[in-house]
Amino acid sequence: MNRQKYQIWNADAFEWLPKRRSESIHAVVTDPPFGLVEYMPDQLRRLAEGKGGIWRLPHNYDGHQRSPMPRFTVLGPSDRAKLDHFHQRLAPLLHNVLVPGGHVIIASQNLLSHIVVGAFCGAGFELRGQIVRVVKTLRGGDRPKGAHERFPWVSVSPRSSWELWLIFRRPCEGRVRDNLEKWGTGALRRPADGTPFRDLIQSSPARGEERRIAPHPSLKPQAFMRQIVRAALPLGKGVILDPFMGSGATIAAAHHLGLSSIGLELHEEYFRLARRAIPALSRLNLDGSEPPSEDP
Repeated sequence: MNRQKYQIWNADAFEWLPKRRSESIHAVVTDPPFGLVEYMPDQLRRLAEGKGGIWRLPHNYDGHQRSPMPRFTVLGPSDRAKLDHFHQRLAPLLHNVLVPGGHVIIASQNLLSHIVVGAFCGAGFELRGQIVRVVKTLRGGDRPKGAHERFPWVSVSPRSSWELWLIFRRPCEGRVRDNLEKWGTGALRRPADGTPFRDLIQSSPARGEERRIAPHPSLKPQAFMRQIVRAALPLGKGVILDPFMGSGATIAAAHHLGLSSIGLELHEEYFRLARRAIPALSRLNLDGSEPPSEDP
């Protein structure tokens, strides 16, 4: 395994980012708290106790046991305003620390993505596309709560089959070729087989050993994270930042690939989890994953 090339900090991204030198980060790959509400202390306590809150889901409709998932349909106008404010603060800070041509690849949600797009484009980023993570889960598709026996033929929402990630880019200095020469950024790295990086990625949920190593409610699988982290640095050089690292999946993927990275996590419990989990996640041998390499 490659020598350690990452730094992790138990820090608030909104306090850390203004202190970071401008144009010192080459890419951002992150899964932020979509609705903010779900990671408030009272909601995390309810999740741990299995007592509902925003994480509550019926556990046995259709005979299936399901994991909790935040229900963003319950967010009210004030919650959405807070989410907009969150991204309005975040986007300019990321724009400042990124080098020209640096990409932000950020997890989103189809009910809330318009808020993120507005904030990032307003801060000067270019929207460069979306990544659809095709993941079959047992989430969504529920019958009306309290009336599932009376109305068994209807669903209140589609069953989730995909997850949205948005791609933004700080504008290049001149042509892409010039930006690549000067900053090493401005494009997306192709997979090892030379085919173009695609915006549709099949991805199973994190299960088994990954979940045992990093029991975080929003854990993303290494098989997926290694693909998007690799794509974020077109020449295989530079520093990747995850300002909301959770259990450290982004940092583990970067470490596996021999890339330099920085992770920030506000919650002390998740920071401790990430510190333990990153080395183990990075060592996982996955079918079809990129081999560790420091070569472009």
